[in-house]
Amino acid sequence: MRTIVVGSRQSALALTQTGHVIEDLNVLCAEHGLDMQFVVKKILTKGDRILDVTLSKVGGKGLFVKEIEQAMLAGEIDMAVHSMKDMPSELPEGLVNGAVPRREDPRDCLVTLGFKSLEDLPQGAKVGTSSLRRASQIKSLRPDLQLEPVRGNIDSRLKKLETEGFDAIILAAAGLHRMGWKDRITSYIPEEACLPAVGQGALGIECRADDEELLALLHLYNDRDTSATVAAERTFLGVLNGGCQVPIGAHAVWADQEIRLTGMVGSPDGEVILKETLQGNDPQKLGEAVAASLIAKGAEQILAQVRG
Repeated sequence: MRTIVVGSRQSALALTQTGHVIEDLNVLCAEHGLDMQFVVKKILTKGDRILDVTLSKVGGKGLFVKEIEQAMLAGEIDMAVHSMKDMPSELPEGLVNGAVPRREDPRDCLVTLGFKSLEDLPQGAKVGTSSLRRASQIKSLRPDLQLEPVRGNIDSRLKKLETEGFDAIILAAAGLHRMGWKDRITSYIPEEACLPAVGQGALGIECRADDEELLALLHLYNDRDTSATVAAERTFLGVLNGGCQVPIGAHAVWADQEIRLTGMVGSPDGEVILKETLQGNDPQKLGEAVAASLIAKGAEQILAQVRG
């Protein structure tokens, strides 16, 4: 029997996601007569170590994956389960994204203390988010709100809602769903109001490119529809040379047997929000086309200002 060592961040959400994937892979192994077992190895990443500054100020790509990828290349682990929104658009040589399982809810959500929705928040309400993407879009809708950084794991951010004077915090709905905390969600923020991060709600299963045995299993686990839509989003991100520290959003869905991709680039102050929606059959060409359209509208100038 082969033992597959699965690398994971140490947060409760990361370990929960990894546990769900291992359960699914165990079922596939049983169905297809594959002799494998899975063990988890916890790995501390730079993004988990630095919690006192916002991600945009930490800088760099792969803040939550680099140490895990290094362990994979060194043979210390065989695969890893990532939140796709944390994965850089380009992977290191020797590593591949072996599977993208079926996507969870991609939307952002609002968790509040006594308010019903974004519209219901009082003038000047204190809202927690460390995401430039969310801040840009929320400021565009509600410039009166006081947006403050809130870092940490999903459970610590929920605690900060009650202990640090926030009226609301904004989180990815998928994380709360996976933790079994759907009841904490006050309301979902429509994509028209706040476009999600690239890959939000999706997972990526990364492994070594030469691990044919593991890749064969992951091929069985891959959801083709999710894989194609996420590929369009990630191509869009790659063309714009973005990461999770810039105000870029995107979401692709299947519509009439084509992929419909909406992309967004916003200024940090929310005064400029550029959007484009196009449809097509080829995820890569579609991602490139939406990015090109936003570049023509001035996206690169906005991103250059953000990067300083």
